[in-house]
Amino acid sequence: MGQALVYCLDRKTGKVLWKQTAAIGVPKIKRHPKSTHANPTPATDGRHLVVSFGSEGLYGYDLKGKLLWKKDLGILDAGYFLAPSAQWGYASSPVIHNGRVIVLADVQKDSFLAAFDVDTGRELWRTPRKDVPTFGTPGIAPRPEGGWQVVVNGWKHIGGYDLATGKELWRLSGGGDIPTPTPVYGEGLVVVTSHHGSLGPIYAIRAEANGDLSVDRAGIAWQQDSGGNYMQTPLLHEGLAYFCFDNGVLSVYQMSDWKRIYRQRLGAGKSGFTSSPVAAGGRLYITDEEGHTYVLTLGREYAPVGDADLGETVMATPAVAVGVIYMRGRSHVWALGVK
Repeated sequence: MGQALVYCLDRKTGKVLWKQTAAIGVPKIKRHPKSTHANPTPATDGRHLVVSFGSEGLYGYDLKGKLLWKKDLGILDAGYFLAPSAQWGYASSPVIHNGRVIVLADVQKDSFLAAFDVDTGRELWRTPRKDVPTFGTPGIAPRPEGGWQVVVNGWKHIGGYDLATGKELWRLSGGGDIPTPTPVYGEGLVVVTSHHGSLGPIYAIRAEANGDLSVDRAGIAWQQDSGGNYMQTPLLHEGLAYFCFDNGVLSVYQMSDWKRIYRQRLGAGKSGFTSSPVAAGGRLYITDEEGHTYVLTLGREYAPVGDADLGETVMATPAVAVGVIYMRGRSHVWALGVK
């Protein structure tokens, strides 16, 4: 018997302000040993809090902890498509944009991308998808002609969808067969990457792309056939793209022509890297699975400025707000900053 819990902590002190029990029971799906049943990151727009527990449901709260709505999304069975019994656990996080909650569920069967009203949980649209299970979070990018698009990673079906209607705008196939990184937007480009099996591409897709990009390549600005990420979402900042791989090798590219600026290994290669890089205050922060954070100056040269050890396993990506970095480890949550 388990509990799906939602905590609200005081940002300055870490005190638990409220706690809600979203669900109680034996989880409907097993999990990967590196994951939990609370893989998805909560989303907020400053008024609402949306939390996904995968097969245990999707929940909408106000910021005082009052439950506003909940949705049963069914059994979301994610795992390696070549070994369907290997239930690794659902991982995609909900995204809130323009009053809509976007949910991606690429699972063993009945996959979909859907939008729900953030106030009521009412389903606004649902678009079926046919791909292997994927584990990334949807990305949001503007359309040059107006409006917004939802971009999702995939192996057979990377895709861009109209935020308002769920209609497919463009699609692309190819890449690693366990897509995990979230698509990111910058400099008019949507960057999508994956790396598993024999392929590890990086695609830089024009925000105005339309149609089947596997046939008409005009919507692809740049493509690298190797060098893509398996687990980590890349970071885009001021025309540069930062990719840190599972082995700690950091590669930095120039987005205008995808020229690699530098490549450097972080650490001695003894620890894996799962969490994604974050940036704040002109610094790049990259944390390995042993809880060691490498701090570098953002820019075109490799310039380390410090590091820190938390002494605890860290798999989750840090969050940054108001000059503080929040990190979640195996047993603790930390707030790191200058008093």
